Amino acid sequence: MHIYKVGGAVRDRLLGRPVSDIDWLVVGATVEEMHAKGYRPVGADFPVFLHPKTGEEYAMARTERKSGRGYGGFTFHASPDVTLEEDLIRRDLTINAMAEDEAGKVHDPYHGKDDLDQRLLRHVSPAFAEDPLRVLRVARFAARYAPLGFRVADETLELMRQISASGELQALTAERSWKEIERALMEAQPQVFFQVLRACDALQALLPELADSPQGLPALEQAALHQQPLHVRWACLLHELAPASIKAVNQRLKAPRECQELALLTGECLTQGNQAQELPATALLELLQRFDVYRRPQRFEDFIAACEMAALGAGKSGYPQAEYLRGAAAVARAVDVKPLVQAGLAGQALGEALKGERLKALQAYKLG
Repeated sequence: MHIYKVGGAVRDRLLGRPVSDIDWLVVGATVEEMHAKGYRPVGADFPVFLHPKTGEEYAMARTERKSGRGYGGFTFHASPDVTLEEDLIRRDLTINAMAEDEAGKVHDPYHGKDDLDQRLLRHVSPAFAEDPLRVLRVARFAARYAPLGFRVADETLELMRQISASGELQALTAERSWKEIERALMEAQPQVFFQVLRACDALQALLPELADSPQGLPALEQAALHQQPLHVRWACLLHELAPASIKAVNQRLKAPRECQELALLTGECLTQGNQAQELPATALLELLQRFDVYRRPQRFEDFIAACEMAALGAGKSGYPQAEYLRGAAAVARAVDVKPLVQAGLAGQALGEALKGERLKALQAYKLG
């Protein structure tokens, strides 16, 4: 029985990057041996065990073969006779197919270290083409390691094109696709993820709206540079699309509600935000009402951030409308409802009167 660190932990240590999660691989052990050493089984599809003291996951070495469509269409075989090399060859990229033994020696049968040095994302074997999810994973790794100069190897990009042409990408569930997209959006250069998908013809299959309208990528790049949260990055990516297209993307990928709301509101209101100083007070009030700035002020701040990233992405030096919009929101929120209540107003009458007072406040704000 031999235990190895595998995958990302080895890769990132060699790159000098922080190692957060460690994947453990057990070679040469039986299920009975794992039980005898106190490991607790957790895996349903293939044998994975929890360490008796640390609680970390330890997977038994396994092989796999294609048995159906999509990400889950595989049959696994785990046994003591599966070698380290046989387990590593089923992995996606050579830089993820290295192992480190308990003495600290790196086992690198597929030359992942060479590809690290050459800054290449290269597939391990032709079996790469059997898993459509790997198209998204490679694009995500390209986004993560773009600051280090990594690129996708030509032969791997060609395999990714073959997967795109096969129709296998359509077998991915919305949940699996969104998980990869979400992680990619939070990488150092998320725009690279979508550039790689376009280069291998996968964007047309997964996000056809973006294949025809790539204008959101500069805004997304700025959002990453300014460390914006996920929902702002998503809104930046989609901001140039028509509202109907934004709705379609949101629904197809089952994006989280916060992402859906901000993306749609940004797509619908970006023009008004960019013309804030020229808007009449009635239109300005309507814009504030759309975002419910009284109960959800942060959502309006996120909208302003998305507008600012879009402006920077378009080559502008800043977004002067930001302070104007914040000032308008502050003026509208400052209107006191108490005098209206004390005057005996309630229900719809109170709502209309409050709206009228806010409109007056905004009219004064515009004059000031």
